[in-house]
Amino acid sequence: METEKIIAAYFSEVSAEIFNRASKIKLLITDIDGVMTDGGIIYDNDEIEYKKYQVKDGLIVHHLRRNKLMVGAITGRESRVVVNRCEELKFDFHYHGVKNKGKKFQEVLETLELEAEEVAYIGDDLIDLPILSRVGLAVCPSDALEYVKPICHYVSRFPGGNGVFREVGDLILHAQGFLVPIIEKLTEKGDE
Repeated sequence: METEKIIAAYFSEVSAEIFNRASKIKLLITDIDGVMTDGGIIYDNDEIEYKKYQVKDGLIVHHLRRNKLMVGAITGRESRVVVNRCEELKFDFHYHGVKNKGKKFQEVLETLELEAEEVAYIGDDLIDLPILSRVGLAVCPSDALEYVKPICHYVSRFPGGNGVFREVGDLILHAQGFLVPIIEKLTEKGDE
């Protein structure tokens, strides 16, 4: 019972409409730069690219997939470090170097036989608008561009790279009745 109160308080600012949208989601797709990372790119003198990820974002992927929710990424940049992270997290799919995200999104819908309202997408910039404007649950980080925010159903309380993906994962799991049982099982048995 205490867990339910904590989770209810955590999501107290989320509207019934957002919970309703989240309850229908079967696939969570994310952009990478500016969502899973803070958008910064570091190159060393040998032109090796570095990115910093929030470990809390990664942890929720296991629980989403365990509860029959698919997870994917569609990113506009080609980056070996991003490929490595997506593979490490066992994303169901990840597409890199995508310049036309709307077209790739349509291909994903057709391949997985899903309707747009069964998909949540997290994005932060112009390239994400063709997907954000179509999905059932469109989310952006708190530091997304100001003209992206009005397109989204929900603006995260977190900036990119600081837990946006985790918040959305938790929201979807909670809206579908999975989050509290996950927490209670881990509290009682110590593993999930």
